Amino acid sequence: MNIEERASLAAEWKRAGRYNCCQAVVMALIEETGLTEEQAKAAASGFCVGMGTMENTCGALIGAGMAAGLKVGGQGTVRYTRALTESFRARCGALLCRELKGAGSGKIICPCDECVRNAVLAYGEVMK
Repeated sequence: MNIEERASLAAEWKRAGRYNCCQAVVMALIEETGLTEEQAKAAASGFCVGMGTMENTCGALIGAGMAAGLKVGGQGTVRYTRALTESFRARCGALLCRELKGAGSGKIICPCDECVRNAVLAYGEVMK
């Protein structure tokens, strides 16, 4: 599955209410994490438990950071997280759920599936 397909799958899961933001991103990147499905879901369960409740960072971006850290075994996590943050912000225009807007349109995009999709795409860009 390529990164576009993974991003679409994560967005579909979020839209359907199957997973919260963080979980949807981590589950779409599960092969990258080395975790089982149950472990991945549990690891991401504490983040973005309700849409609009993340006060410090978007839950979808946290999921991408978790997946990146797991993929590299923690090596260079700060560098990857910084790059993920820049890529995500370019797509979504902010980092907080209550402020997320489409960078091109300026419309508020959260709560919805677009930020989840953008987090997976940012991961694909940074981790290539």
